[in-house]
Amino acid sequence: MSAPAITDAKYVLGEKMDEGIPDIPSGPLDIYRKKASFSWKQMLQFLEGDEIIAFKQHVFRTLESDPLFARQPGEDIPVEQKRELAFRRCKQLFKYDFVTRDDVMQNPWKMTILNDCLGMYDWSLGAKYFLNKGVTTDSLLMLCLSEFVISSPDFEAAKFWVGNLGKTATHSVVFAQLYTPDGQCHGLHSFIVQVRDPKTLLAMPGVMVGDMGKKLGQNGLDNGFAIFHNVRIPRENLLNKTGDVTPDGRYVSPFKDPNKRFGASLGALSGGRVGITRMALVNLKLAVTVAVRFSATRRQFGPKEDEEIPVLEYQLQQWRLLPFLAAVYALEHFTRSFCMNFVEFQIGLLMKDKSDRQAELGREIHAMSCASKPLGSWTAQRGIQECREACGGHGYLAMNRLGELRDDNDPNCTYEGDNNVLLQQTSNYLLSWMQHKQQGLYTLETNLPTLNFHTLLYYSFQTLIQFLASSVHLFNVIISSDVVSSVPLAAYKWLVCFLLGESQRKLFHEKSSGLGDFEARNNSQVYYCRSLAIAYIEHTVLQRFHDLIQDEQTPAALRSVLGRLCALYGLWTLTNHMAILYQGGYFSGRQPVDFIHTAILTLCGQLKDDAVALVDVIAPPDFILNSPIGKADGELYKNLWSTVMQGKNVLERPSWWAEFCSDKPAVGSLRAKL
Repeated sequence: MSAPAITDAKYVLGEKMDEGIPDIPSGPLDIYRKKASFSWKQMLQFLEGDEIIAFKQHVFRTLESDPLFARQPGEDIPVEQKRELAFRRCKQLFKYDFVTRDDVMQNPWKMTILNDCLGMYDWSLGAKYFLNKGVTTDSLLMLCLSEFVISSPDFEAAKFWVGNLGKTATHSVVFAQLYTPDGQCHGLHSFIVQVRDPKTLLAMPGVMVGDMGKKLGQNGLDNGFAIFHNVRIPRENLLNKTGDVTPDGRYVSPFKDPNKRFGASLGALSGGRVGITRMALVNLKLAVTVAVRFSATRRQFGPKEDEEIPVLEYQLQQWRLLPFLAAVYALEHFTRSFCMNFVEFQIGLLMKDKSDRQAELGREIHAMSCASKPLGSWTAQRGIQECREACGGHGYLAMNRLGELRDDNDPNCTYEGDNNVLLQQTSNYLLSWMQHKQQGLYTLETNLPTLNFHTLLYYSFQTLIQFLASSVHLFNVIISSDVVSSVPLAAYKWLVCFLLGESQRKLFHEKSSGLGDFEARNNSQVYYCRSLAIAYIEHTVLQRFHDLIQDEQTPAALRSVLGRLCALYGLWTLTNHMAILYQGGYFSGRQPVDFIHTAILTLCGQLKDDAVALVDVIAPPDFILNSPIGKADGELYKNLWSTVMQGKNVLERPSWWAEFCSDKPAVGSLRAKL
């Protein structure tokens, strides 16, 4: 028996519908758009397909035409008003009902795309809407087709950071340890608990529920806390897909093996981290769009005194921004294919699949999501900050939205699990897989091609360097092919294998010195297990992107630019592991580093003329992007000046002007000195 293969989702192109994609306004950015080596509309159709393109346009146009969703760039709104606006807009979204249950069954990807669209507009609104529609509904669907007492042992066991719970939620899905009357604990299960009266919004008896206060971002969403004191709920309120309790108090489960039940539960709870990976990508898309468009229109200095050039022409600006643009495209494909993997797992739950492969799929998705969330959120965090700085002082203006994106993305690094802690889940899975393989206890092949290494892949990097160096047209010819993208791919295969072995040896050494399992794992994270988990997920993203380019369904006209993006992403991320590559003997001498550095800069130069078209593919309409310096027409200063002049009291003196002009303290007088 073999496990279901986690493979790439296929992109199927329908009939060409260029006329269905609106043209971009003409302006200063046309200079770069005319230089592009590919059609941005063809790329958009390839990545999203006509159905999703039409769906996104419908959502965006609906929001833009509704006065309730009108806003100004950088507007400063009090928290209470933000929450009221988010609630009213959320209520309106339920009236629009963009995605019905039938829509989800026919195309599950639509729900993710709707989350993208709402997040691009405002993550507070997106979170509020999907906590009502998505999380609770899906939990009911996936975990249920019973009197229980819900109690928090102390205030340290309070539920914190629950979205919508601060002021408005009336019911909540509560995860708690399940104890049966015989005193046995059956582990984590989920229950539906009413926390407020829907008619008054007052707390139910035994429930203490409140608001956590202002956050760094996403303040339209009311995050709250709850403490339960002997709150009684019907037995039917247990979401019993993986386990149930009979009327006489006996625990029953369709999974006879507790490990299988645990695997299924892990997979079901991974949806949040799968979604957060995508949310972080959306933030990075917006930031890169703003920064690239700004860089293509902001002119400064140049080789001639009477001619200034766009800052995008500077190699330093390319090196700062274009690797993050490559990361957007790599993560775009990965998040879509991974979401489809999760849908496959959900279908198994619905079909009541109790097989070994279903349980293993759940564990594997858990391991992947525990690494993909850190990769996505950290990449976005670094990328947004780089974009902010690359836009100079204008990037610091609230109206240009980069600060908002930075603040809204920041919680992605900690909720649903702190990134550094989550990576331990991934490395634990990998080490467990390796141990079972070595002991011959693993009867299933892993679902992930990244782990199906039957031998360590010690590629001869030196031989490849010599081959590349022999080409007269090294960077004009070779880098445009898939040869260079295979260089980091081969290195990552070696890297994952090397770190697996090193982490296993480190754990063995710690245990041999007399430490217990907890202490040994604690002492093996930095430089070992943490690096292993990161290398593993980076390899997975790179491998899937590489496979997409090689797929016969990928249009030939797009392969060249996609190949450059793939090579740049792989080489750029690989630079974070240089020390390990030398430590393990995969690299030696200076030639590998010289090649990688030269290749990165050359690829940036080759992608420079495609950069504006590449962000046109991922950019939402101006109304959604909501950034004057990132508008599609490229009229940088006209748009910036117009927005500044629309600000409140821009030309007015301050309300405290009289105090400023009278009774001033004496700080020195020129007349007195004379």
